[in-house]
Amino acid sequence: MLFCHPQPESYHQNSSSYIREALAPFLKNEEARLRAESGAKGGPFQYVLCAATSPAVKQQEETLSYLNQGQSYEIRMLNRKLMEYSVISSKYVKSIVRIVFHDRRLQYMEHQQLEGWRWNRPGDRILDIDIPLSVGVIEPRSDPLHLNTIEFLWDPLKNASVFIQVNCISTEFTPRKHGGEKGVPFRIQVDTFTSNDHGEYVEHVHSSSCQVKVFKPKGADRKLKTDREKMEKKTVQDREKYQPSHDTTLLKEVRRAARRGVTSLSSLCFYSDCSPHQQAEVFMPGCSDHLLPSSSPQDTQQWLHRHRFSPFSRLFSSFSGNTEKSGRTWRTVGVTSQPVSSALQNRPAAAD
Repeated sequence: MLFCHPQPESYHQNSSSYIREALAPFLKNEEARLRAESGAKGGPFQYVLCAATSPAVKQQEETLSYLNQGQSYEIRMLNRKLMEYSVISSKYVKSIVRIVFHDRRLQYMEHQQLEGWRWNRPGDRILDIDIPLSVGVIEPRSDPLHLNTIEFLWDPLKNASVFIQVNCISTEFTPRKHGGEKGVPFRIQVDTFTSNDHGEYVEHVHSSSCQVKVFKPKGADRKLKTDREKMEKKTVQDREKYQPSHDTTLLKEVRRAARRGVTSLSSLCFYSDCSPHQQAEVFMPGCSDHLLPSSSPQDTQQWLHRHRFSPFSRLFSSFSGNTEKSGRTWRTVGVTSQPVSSALQNRPAAAD
């Protein structure tokens, strides 16, 4: 799905400027605080999520923010070093915003988790962009194959704001759903690229992220209120162990050392040398073990060869998860499951 927005500054100008004028005094104070927190050695870009941080987070832990499902939240994109940007030749930069899992266990299973969500919520997206409220955003795009990702261009010489909507909730990915489970935390991640001589946005320059949890509508407000009430009941000495709550969340820059440890497909651009066009080339431990409804014939062939079922590659040459919806393909799988199982049991052990 492609949205064209050639003149974002004039698109619903009244509504967006009204919001920004009403918040101008507050935003000025918040930006001063964020600049002081980030320090002088930070990267050229800074991203700020307009959502309050929880007061129930200890001093040495990462901040946690609560979001309401489907509500629009602003991410302000700031270029803190305008003078230093002159070394970058491209007029615009591309930013890719995505929702990824915070827990390492779910990162390894991210592809299956997102495909399962797609299967249960056909036609819906995990992450959307609210174009009418966004300012300074050019050529916003929502890739139908990546439900948790949006991308857009913006001029780094002019601060921009993008409004996002998260349509999944944290409890949708809990293993047991009997009521009362704690939802899994997500990360909002922003990766920024500059263009090369061919106009391709492949030069990675900056990545930042923050931790969030998503609740059903108004659930985030109730949770934040509960956290504040709990803190008020603690002694002054105990409250000093926790971070103060702020009305905005600063996305922390992802350093080079931290980027190397990320294995998730959607978190791929934590790597300093990757580009948004290299996502499909990465091997994922989780998605190699299962064939999913979205698997293509090429995926099936690779799976068969990888699991040493090459003799069956011709039989499944046209097999894909979303074809033959009448069930003929799945009946074929059922008919051939016995020889495949026998081959699995009798195949020689892999060499160490």
